[in-house]
Order: sequence, then C-alpha cells, then structure tokens
Amino acid sequence: MQDLSHRFEADMPTFPGDPGVQVSPVKTIEQDGYRVTGFEGTSHAGTHIDAPSHTEPEGKPLADLPVERFVFDTIRVDCRDLDAREPIPPERVPETEADCVVFQTGWDEFWGTDRYLDHPYLAPETARRCAKRDLAVGTDTLNPDPSPSPNRDQAEPEGYQAHHALLGAELLIIENLTNLESVPERFELHAQPLPLGTDGGPVRAIAIEQE
Repeated sequence: MQDLSHRFEADMPTFPGDPGVQVSPVKTIEQDGYRVTGFEGTSHAGTHIDAPSHTEPEGKPLADLPVERFVFDTIRVDCRDLDAREPIPPERVPETEADCVVFQTGWDEFWGTDRYLDHPYLAPETARRCAKRDLAVGTDTLNPDPSPSPNRDQAEPEGYQAHHALLGAELLIIENLTNLESVPERFELHAQPLPLGTDGGPVRAIAIEQE
C-alpha cells in the first residue's frame, strides 16, 4: 500500500487565482484541554478529485456518486520523457481493460515551485480518446489541461478541453498525485473524498498492489 497524496497544509500550491489554504489551531491543549484545527481552502486544493459538476452545468456533485466510483482499476503510463508544457499525445492512451489511466509526468518533483505550473498536459484528442475508452484520468500535475503561466504558448489549447471531454462523459479526474514511482504499472487506486455536495474534494489517494 502506497500513499499518493501530497500533505494537506497551509500555503500549499493552488490553482492560480484560487484562494490559498490556511490551517490554524482553534482549540489547544494548553488553553482548552483538547485540540481542534480549523482549515480553509477550496474543493480543488491538494490531491483531489473532480466531480462532473466542476465544469459541466448539469454534472453530478461528489455526494451524488456511489462510493464504488472512487475505487479504480488503474494503469500507469510513464510520460517522464515529456518536457515542460508539452502535450501528452493520444498514442500514450493504452488499450486496456482497466477503468483509469494515471499519467506519470514526474512533475510532482516541482511541487511548491513556480515550475509546477509548466507541466505536460493532455492534448484535447488524448482526453477524448480516454473518454472513448471509458477511462478516468489521474495525473501528478496541477491540471490535465494547460495551467496558466507566464510561459504559456499561444499554440496551446484554450479553456478546459480535457476537463470537458472527461467530466462531460462522467469520468472522474484525480489531480496532484505524487509518489507514482513507488507503484507498479497496474494497481488499484482508492481516492475517496468526503461526501460533500460539491464539484470536487481533497482525497487521500492510496495505491494497492493487485494480486
């Protein structure tokens, strides 16, 4: 069993323009005899899962999805040969009986730095191919689409085409994974969020090796 989650903590990276994460004590042992911690952030902070309602007007929120939807038979695709802001081509989408593909870019190495925004991303056709093959998508990047950055190229796809292709087909997206080098090519991914009636939520992503 391997933990594929970033630690949820104050000032962790967030999508440009989103509020930052704050974690602070509300009650302390010294003053109150017990600890309570308050935290503020968005539904897409840290390692998290996107519900269809994130980008689709009629999409379902997390709480409307059965718990089994958050357990995935997963295949890992090594994309660590790709450079900054390079599209992941459709040829990388495997023909598989799995129901989720995780694209390992190695970009979790840059977590907490400006370079984290310049990750490889899914070409729109790649996302459509995943949807056609009924594959949920996980990634060790901030976003399956290109993220806003001063290094953005005019030739990059506009908007959230990968999100629309996947969430529009009711296929979930897990973002900001880490530690993918610790898992085999095929594994079971557990990414259960709290039962929030929201467009996404943080998860403790766990990989379990299949027998």
